[in-house]
Amino acid sequence: MPLSGKTAVITGAAGNIGHATAKLLARRGARIVAVEHPAADCTALEAGFAGNDDFLLLRADVSKEADVKAYVDAAVERFGTIDIFFNNAGIEGAQASIPDYPTAEFEKIFGVNVLGVFLGLKYVMPVMREQQSGSIINTSSIAGLIGSANMSGYIMSKHAVLGLTRTAALEGAEHGVRVNSIHPGFVDSRMLTDIVHNLGAPDTSPFAETVPVKRLASVDDIAKAVAFLASDDSSYMVGHPLVVDGGLTVG
Repeated sequence: MPLSGKTAVITGAAGNIGHATAKLLARRGARIVAVEHPAADCTALEAGFAGNDDFLLLRADVSKEADVKAYVDAAVERFGTIDIFFNNAGIEGAQASIPDYPTAEFEKIFGVNVLGVFLGLKYVMPVMREQQSGSIINTSSIAGLIGSANMSGYIMSKHAVLGLTRTAALEGAEHGVRVNSIHPGFVDSRMLTDIVHNLGAPDTSPFAETVPVKRLASVDDIAKAVAFLASDDSSYMVGHPLVVDGGLTVG
């Protein structure tokens, strides 16, 4: 159990990737602080951790500074440390060309995907710096590495996450805090299904055919990569964009 005794804070914990990662990190010994939006359905997440004293569910809007400070303070009060921070909460936003993209939607996606990541770093990094240890994994996407028509909000936000990761990595390294980002490709998840439908495709099968390995990623594929970055096995990785995309962006 390589994460035994460590505390992991996971935002967007009720989503497909967040939930899978929470389960995997717990199996590897970590205490879990699951952070979700007040309106999110956490029924499955709570059922999976029922009776587990090393689990804490907190409600927060990651785009609100007071909420972020509160979930960080609550995690430290309950477990004493934050050793792993999976800065994962995110939304896909609207799909439309730039001239047609609703400004309010752009501001909303910025608030969650960029400001939310920034605020998480703002309040978790001091805790880890004081400990002189910690691993932060920010969720970006292959959308943080390439462009895609009709997804300006999402593309912008995930590129910004990569920039935040590189900056935070340089600020954290001398204090024993490692900051890396993870860049999933096409994941078999609610988010991809919604994006596909909004773009007018009937299902995700054509997307799987574009991947060199000829399948979508499972949420467990992503969770395992996060667990690697969370562990001491990746102790010399700092500011690294870990791409988990089945070879999609190789060419």
